[in-house]
Amino acid sequence: MSMSKYLVKGKYATDGVQGLMKEGGSNRRDAATAAIESVGGSVDSFYFAFGDADVIGICDFPDEASATAVSLLINSTGAVNVALTPLMTPEDLDAAAAKTPSYRPPGG
Repeated sequence: MSMSKYLVKGKYATDGVQGLMKEGGSNRRDAATAAIESVGGSVDSFYFAFGDADVIGICDFPDEASATAVSLLINSTGAVNVALTPLMTPEDLDAAAAKTPSYRPPGG
């Protein structure tokens, strides 16, 4: 089965920050990893950060439904807002560039 890579970015809400301070970073990483593994995925990397994201990771999911299920579950808690971005390999981009779609722009 081919896995798809995703960039995962999360921003903690106040409750999430309080939980992070209480439980620590390793426990939150382990909880996120368990959620991802529960749908057949895996974690390549997991980091805490400053700025527009509090947590950043690269994960593999077996399909879009699995990635969406984890995102919905985590976001439903209200403790953290997670956004997933599908990642493409250079070969994926080569395949896309080799296609010749047809399109008419507005007014064209």
